[in-house]
Amino acid sequence: MADTLNLTLDTGEVVIKLRPDLAPGHVERIAELANAGFYDGVVFHRVIDGFMAQGGDPTGTGGGGSDKPDLKAEFNKEPHKRGVCSMARTSAPNSANSQFFICLANANFLDGQYTVWGEVTSGMDAVDKLPKGEPPRNPGKILTARAS
Repeated sequence: MADTLNLTLDTGEVVIKLRPDLAPGHVERIAELANAGFYDGVVFHRVIDGFMAQGGDPTGTGGGGSDKPDLKAEFNKEPHKRGVCSMARTSAPNSANSQFFICLANANFLDGQYTVWGEVTSGMDAVDKLPKGEPPRNPGKILTARAS
């Protein structure tokens, strides 16, 4: 299984340590989609200053996902702190698919309700530079994403 997810954003390089010990199914999905080129060109459609940056929807609207089935929740005890990567979902616990978010600040109110699958080990400055908005006027983009 892959150890890292390497993102090239239009704002810089980001390296995410994958955590299969916390969420093996989600890590497998993220790596599979990344290595298939699914995330290449996808925007961060929701970036809230002091909270999080959300992407992973190929439609750029927040309403889309991959053609793969939704994932069973793998909620864990890992805290949602700055740099943590977690899966976005609807109000249904088992609805995560391809969308994810990176915490820009501590968000402990999310703990135990969303699946943490990784943590940024370098490049938070690039994440911090993403244009803010819901959606941003000129959203930041993932140029390439690869798991290795």
